[in-house]
Amino acid sequence: METLDVRGLSCPIPVLKTKKLMDAGVTEILVLGSSAVSRENVQRLAHSQGYQATVKASSETGWEMELKKR
Repeated sequence: METLDVRGLSCPIPVLKTKKLMDAGVTEILVLGSSAVSRENVQRLAHSQGYQATVKASSETGWEMELKKR
C-alpha cells in the first residue's frame, strides 16, 4: 500500500497527487490529510475512478483514508 501525506495542503493539490498515483496504476493508497474539503474531494475522486474509499480515522487534526481499486 502506497502512503500519500497531503496534510496541510489545500485543494486541488491533494486530489491531483492522489490522481497521479491512480494514473500510475497504484491499486491501494493510504491518504493522510487535514482538510475536510480535501477529504470530501479525494473521496469523490476515488469513487469516480473505481476505488473504494474508507475513512479509517478522523479527528480535528486530520484523517486517514484507505483507497482500494475495485
